[in-house]
Amino acid sequence: MSTVTIHPATPDRFADAQHALTGGGDGKSCQCQWWLLTNAEFTNSSADQRKDLLEAEITQGPPPALIAYVDDSPAGWVRVGPRMKQPRLARTKIIASSSSESFDDESVWAVSCFVVRREHRGSRTTKALLEAAVTYAKEHGARVIEGYPVDTSAGKASSNSLYVGTLSTFLDAGFDVVAHPKPTRAVVALTV
Repeated sequence: MSTVTIHPATPDRFADAQHALTGGGDGKSCQCQWWLLTNAEFTNSSADQRKDLLEAEITQGPPPALIAYVDDSPAGWVRVGPRMKQPRLARTKIIASSSSESFDDESVWAVSCFVVRREHRGSRTTKALLEAAVTYAKEHGARVIEGYPVDTSAGKASSNSLYVGTLSTFLDAGFDVVAHPKPTRAVVALTV
C-alpha cells in the first residue's frame, strides 16, 4: 500500500510543486494563478510568466498550497489560503452571490484548486489533500473554510473542470452546502 504524506509548498519544494502541477490537466499552463489574476492578466501572460509568479509567491511565503507525495514522489497539489488573497473569487459571480462571508475577512479561507497527476488519480490523493488543507487552515487561523466544487451527480464533468474538487469529496470532509448557484456547481463551507 502506498504512503501519502503532505507538506507545505515552500521554496525548497518548488521543483516538487512543478512535478505535481505538470502531470495532467491545466496545472502546467495555469500554474495555479487563475484565482490570483484578472481575466486580462491571465490571458496576456504566458505559462512561463505564471510559473515565475508562482515561484515568487512561494518564495515570499507563507506557503499558498500543499503538496501531496505518494511514496515520496510529488503527486498532487491543493491551493489553500485566506480567500482575500485569491481576488478572482470575489469577482466570480456564482461565488460572490453565494457566500455570506465578507470578502475582506482574513479568517475566511478557500480551498480553490486541486491538481493530481494522472498516475495517482483514483488513489484518494484528493481526499488526503483536502483533509490536510482543512488541518492547515485551522492551524493558521481560519474561522471558515470555503470550497467551490463540481457536483458530479448533476452530470458528467471533464477531468479539467474538476480542478475545484468534487462536491462528494467536500461533503465527506464535513463541509456543508451553502449554495447551489448552478446545477453542477456548489459553494460549501466548514466552520472550524
